Amino acid sequence: MMIIRQLLPILMLAGTFTSGRAQETDDASRIRSLFNEALTSYEAYHNLEWLCKNTAGRICGRPQAAAAVEFTRQVMEKMDLDSVWLQPVMVKSWDRGEPEIARIVSQKFGSADVPSCALGWAVGTGRDGLSGTVVEVKDQDSWKKMTRKEVEGKIVFFNQPMRQTQTATFSAYGEAGWQRTNGPSEAARLGAAGVVIRSLSIEIDDYPHTGITRYAADVKKIPAIAISTRASETLSSWLKQDPTLNFYFRTTCLEGPEVPSHNVIGEIRGTEFPDQIITVGGHLDAWDISEGAHDDGGGCIQSIEMLRLFQKTGVKPRHTIRAVMFMDEEVAQRGGQAYALEASKKGEKHIAALESDRGVFRPKSMGVGGNAEQMKKLAQWQPLFDPYDIHLVSGGGGVDISPLKNYYPGILFMGIIPDDERYFRVHHATSDTFEQVDRREMQMGSAAIASLIYLFDKYGL
Repeated sequence: MMIIRQLLPILMLAGTFTSGRAQETDDASRIRSLFNEALTSYEAYHNLEWLCKNTAGRICGRPQAAAAVEFTRQVMEKMDLDSVWLQPVMVKSWDRGEPEIARIVSQKFGSADVPSCALGWAVGTGRDGLSGTVVEVKDQDSWKKMTRKEVEGKIVFFNQPMRQTQTATFSAYGEAGWQRTNGPSEAARLGAAGVVIRSLSIEIDDYPHTGITRYAADVKKIPAIAISTRASETLSSWLKQDPTLNFYFRTTCLEGPEVPSHNVIGEIRGTEFPDQIITVGGHLDAWDISEGAHDDGGGCIQSIEMLRLFQKTGVKPRHTIRAVMFMDEEVAQRGGQAYALEASKKGEKHIAALESDRGVFRPKSMGVGGNAEQMKKLAQWQPLFDPYDIHLVSGGGGVDISPLKNYYPGILFMGIIPDDERYFRVHHATSDTFEQVDRREMQMGSAAIASLIYLFDKYGL
C-alpha cells in the first residue's frame, strides 16, 4: 500500500505530461490540416480575382463598391454559414472626374507631362486648370519654418521621400504621410494656390499614389495632387537649375452627397459560447484608381477563407466567429464605427478582433495586443507556428476594429503582419492589381489567421 501511495503522484504527473503531449499533437495536427487545405485550394484566389477584375475602383459611394458588397454577400451565402447579412452604413461620395493633367514648364528644359492623380476628397482646379511657380519642401522641419511670404500664391511641392534606410516600411510611411493628409490644409493656411506631393511609395517609378487628404474647417480648400516618385525627382532636379519654372495641373474632382452602403457579415455560431464573438475582417473599399488587391481585397478574402477553412477541416468553434467586410476604411471609417455601435446597442459581447490590412504577402508574424500574462500564454503556442516560420509577437489591431475598444475595453486585438517590403510599391496606386498577389503567400496568411483564431477559441488568453 505504501509503494502505491508513493507511486501515485508520479503516475499522475506522467498522465499530465501524456495528456499535454497528446493535446499538443492534436493541435499541431489540426493546424497542419488548416495549412494543407489553404495551400492546396484555389477558391479564395479565384474569389479575389473576381473581386479585383469586376469591382476595381470600389471607393465608398461608387457603384463598384455596391457590386463588391453583393459579391461577397453571395460568396458567404453559398458557404451555408449560420448567418449572413448586410449592415447599413451611410458613406461620403466623391468623383475623380476627368483624367488628371500635370505638366512641368521650364524655359530652360522645355515641358514634360508627368503622371499624376488627385488626392482623395481634394477639390478640383476647374476646367482651366492651375498654373504657378513652385516652392519645394523637403521635410517637415523645414516646412514649419516657412512663412506666408514664401508660400502665398504659389504651388507648394511637398517632396519628402519615404526613408529608404527605415527597415520598417510602415514606419517610413508614417514619417512621410503628413504631406498628404495635412499638407494641403497647412499650405492653404499660408495662402498657397495649390499643392503637389511626392507619392508615398518606397520605389522610384511612374505610378502616382492617391489617398485621403483632410482639409481643416477654417481654411480655404485648395487643389492637391500626387505625382509619381520619378516625376518628383525630375521636378526637384529642374527646380535647382530653373527656380522660376511653372507647374500646371488640371483636375475636375468633386465631392457628392452621402449615400447608403453596407458592411457584409457572415458567421459560424459557437457551440458553447454563441453569445461571445470573435471578429476577423478587412475593408472592402479600395481607391478608385486601383483594383485594391492588397489594400484590402486580399484581407477581406482571407477573412472569408478563415470561415471556409474551419468548415472544410471540421473545426466547430466554441465561440461565434465572424468575418466582416468593412466599408469606408479609406475615407472616414464609417463601417468600423457602425459595426461597433450596433454591437453595443444589441448587447453583444465581443472578446477578440483581428484585422488583415497590411497586404497579403507572406506572413512573418501574428500580433496579439495582450498583457504580460496573456503574452506568456501566447508564447506557449509558438512551437505550433514554428514549422511555418511564423512568429507570435506583441501587437495587433486595425482602423476598422479599433472602435470596438470604446464599448469593450477588455477586448483583445490581434493582427497579421506580412512581409511589407513590397507593399508600398502598390499602396493606393493603379499597380495594386490581382497579378501582384501570390496565391501561396496569401493562403499562408489565411491559414495563419485561422490557426490563431482556432487556438484562441479553444484556450483563450
